[in-house]
Formats: sequence, C-alpha cells, structure tokens
Amino acid sequence: MGLIGANGAGKSTCIKLLMDFIRPDKGTISIFGNSPRMHEIRKRIGFLPETANFPSNLTVLDMLRFTGHASNLARKDIHAASEKWLRRLDLWDDRKRPLRNYSKGMQQRANFAIALLGEPELLILDEPMSGLDPIGRADILSLITDLKRQGRSILFCSHILEDVDRLVDRVLVLHKGAKLFEGQPNILAEEQGCPSFVEGYLHLVKEEQQ
Repeated sequence: MGLIGANGAGKSTCIKLLMDFIRPDKGTISIFGNSPRMHEIRKRIGFLPETANFPSNLTVLDMLRFTGHASNLARKDIHAASEKWLRRLDLWDDRKRPLRNYSKGMQQRANFAIALLGEPELLILDEPMSGLDPIGRADILSLITDLKRQGRSILFCSHILEDVDRLVDRVLVLHKGAKLFEGQPNILAEEQGCPSFVEGYLHLVKEEQQ
C-alpha cells in the first residue's frame, strides 16, 4: 500500500502511531490482530525511517548485531542475515567502516539492511528513496519489487508519485489528517477523470484545497 499526501497530511503521524512511537488520542490500532504496544509484534515489523540517525562511531555490523540481539535472534542467524543483506545492498565491502564515513545513500542502504535483518512480515518504509542516486534508486525499486513478490506486506510512504504508481497495489491518500481515497491507483485516476494516477491524485488534492 502506498501512503501519500502533501506535507502536513498526517503520513508521518500515521507511521509513528503504527510503530507506537506516539499513542492515539482516540481510537485503536491493530497490527496482526494485536496492539502495536506488544513487544512481540515489533519482531514482525521492519521499519525504515526517512532519515538515518546512527551513532557516528559504530559500523553497520555493530548496528545489525545490536538490532539482532534486541530482537532475540540467534547469533548465527544474525551473522547469516547480515551478510545476506549487506551483499544484496552492496555494503559488504564497507561493513567495517564507521557509519559517519558513509554517504547519505549508503546510510539509507544500511537502514534497509537493518529493517530486513529479521525477515519481517510487514515492512514500513518512510521515503525509502531518500538520498539515493539514480542507480541506487533503481536498485531499491527492484528490491522492493522482489520483496513484494515474496509475499511481504509493505506500507510505502513517498512523495515520488511515479514510484508509488509503479510499486503499489493499493493507495491511501491522506489530506489534513483525513482519508480522501483508498483503492487501486487506476481507480483513482478513473474517478477523477484523469489519464494517469499522478494527475488523478493532483486533481483530487487541488479540489480539496479550493
């Protein structure tokens, strides 16, 4: 599912609620049939924040080990998964470099490795293309497509509407904290009388702003 909307629409707040970083004033949230407050639920979720925020003196291996131990993964499983994802994300040769020496794109790929370490059932991706060059962006698009084919559930938040249109099965449009649309991208275009999803979204939001 693609989660989209203008700045201030409520996308980041929605993700924070799902991750239990903040608590709702009213209503309830259910993930896998349980409250996100339950620690066991966290193990089934991989989270990619919009901006990497690593301790500068640590390496990506340090972060992966910490994440794995916090999730009660066996040491051999942490080692195997770390190598798998660092190789896939082209970070294996840089695994012992301090994260402070990583470019923004490399830090974003390191974030992906951490999110995928526990083979999560649900991935929550907040602006996953942030800081990536065209080659890196194409590789991450390919990775997300592969994960989707494997049957992972993915909540994908992005301002790049073309990526959303390419990747998602369904889209949720937020505007000032309210849901404007939920469904297939092509249906949004049809309902707005527009030839494409991107134009349909822009038409829908502009109507709300008038």
